[in-house]
Parts: sequence; C-alpha cells; structure tokens
Amino acid sequence: MARVRDRTEDFKDAVRHTAVSLGYDESKLAAIMASFIIHKPRQRSSFTKAALKTLESIGALEQFMSKHRKDYVDLHRTTEQERDNIEHEVTAFIKACKEQIDILKNSINDDEANSKGWLGLRADHSNADTIAHKHGVVLILSEKLHSVTARFDQLRAIRFQDAINRATPRRKLKRVADSKAADNSKSNISEIRELDGPQPESLSVQQQLLDDETRALQVELSSLLDAVQQTETKMVEMSALNHLMSTHVLQQAQQIELLYDQAVEATTNVELGNKELSQAIQRNSSSRTFLLLFLFVLTFSVLFLDWYS
Repeated sequence: MARVRDRTEDFKDAVRHTAVSLGYDESKLAAIMASFIIHKPRQRSSFTKAALKTLESIGALEQFMSKHRKDYVDLHRTTEQERDNIEHEVTAFIKACKEQIDILKNSINDDEANSKGWLGLRADHSNADTIAHKHGVVLILSEKLHSVTARFDQLRAIRFQDAINRATPRRKLKRVADSKAADNSKSNISEIRELDGPQPESLSVQQQLLDDETRALQVELSSLLDAVQQTETKMVEMSALNHLMSTHVLQQAQQIELLYDQAVEATTNVELGNKELSQAIQRNSSSRTFLLLFLFVLTFSVLFLDWYS
C-alpha cells in the first residue's frame, strides 16, 4: 500500500509562484498566504441577521419585563402613571417585534415566489429546504413572542384585578360612612331643634340646600365609582380577550405550518408523478419502436424466405 504524502506545502509554493508571476505585491501575497491559516468568517444572510435582531429584541423585552415586574404588580412601589408608562413600553416592544416577524414572513413569501419554476413547481430541492428552514425560524420566533406576551397579559390581569379589589371595598366603606354621617347629622339637627326650639325659616332653607347638595354629591360619587368599576372590568375582559386572541394566532401559525408541510409533500408527490409519467411515455415509445422493428424484420424474413424458396 502506497504511503500518503502531505502536499500542502507544494500547493502553497505553487500559489506563491503563481501570485508572483501575476505581479502581486508583498501585502497581497501575505494576505493570500494568511488565508490558508485564518479562514474568513462566513457571511450571514440578510434573513439570518434580521432573525437574530428579532431574537435580541424579544430577549430585551423579556429582560425589561423581569426588571419591572415588581414595579408593575406591587401597588405600593410605583404610581399609576409609572405603571402606565411600563405598559406603554412593553406594548411598543411587542409591536416592534411583531413588525419584524411580519417582515421576515414577507421575505419568505418573496423567496417562494422567486423559487417557483415552470408550472409553479420548485426547481431546486435545496432552495425548498432553505425556505422550510426559514418557516421554522419564524415559527420559533412567533412562539417565543407569544410566550412573553402571555406572561405580560397575566401581569396585566393581576394589576386590574387588584384595582377592582381595591375599588369595591372602598365603595362599600364610603357608602356606610356616608349613611352614618347622614344619620348623625339628622340626629344632631333634631337634637338642636329640640333644645333650641323653633328656628327661623332661613336656617331651615339653608339646611335643606345643604342636604340636597350632599345627596347630589353622594349620587355623583356613586355613579363615578360604578363607572370606574365597569371600566376596570371591561379592561380585564379586554386583557383576557387579547390573551385568547394571541393563543388563537399561535394555533393558526401552527396550522399554517402544517399546511405548508402538506403543500411541500404534495409538490414532491406531483414531481414524482411527473417523473413516472415521463418514464412511462419513454417506455411506451421504446416498446412501440421495438414492435415496429420486430414486424419489419418479420416481414423482411418472410419475403426473403419466399424469394429463396
């Protein structure tokens, strides 16, 4: 068995002589020789760069939520305005990540449209595998963004539930206090009237006006509390609907991925069917040629035998 010889140095010498013969200077020659040792990093595609950027954005959103989670949930740490600012920042983050994912989906659709050949069939299997890989990347990013959004929906539901819990007892206590104050004021007025005797008509009119204003304020405050409670309840319902909608969007993404896999499989089956049809046509034409040749030889043989006899 012949021994294996390392020809790397011979190859380097040949490259060096070729570069010198082409007139390369020392810097270019050094760069060429250095390329044998230090390989250039592989250039990433625009899709890969955009996907990594989207993943970094989702990671930044997750870090932001982890950092401000206690500030958003704990009512004694921050004010309502600060919690609203946190919610606005998270919503802007989610919207930006969603837009980046939509851009990736549009780029995949463009690649699919450009990769289709004659009769709408893909001409290159490697390109089809690349597009399937890109669909998988977009699906992973969508699932990760959905998980982060679901966690924020849970935090928002906790916040609104706490607000409802704080508003309901306060309303009950205020009604009890108002009723007690009204009873006390009535009892005091009755006692004063019993002690002092009949009062002038102007004092009774002023007292009646004060009572009317007090009742009007109580009714207005009750209506405001009812409106606030209804608004908070609706916000909690909207948060639940948002979470439900995001869940359905994820299910639709999974169904779209399944449909895409089925479409790829159907396309492969159609291509195989076309190949089988082509082979069948070729076999039919070859059998027809053989049959014609056989008949021609047979006829010629019969004529030759007849002539010979």
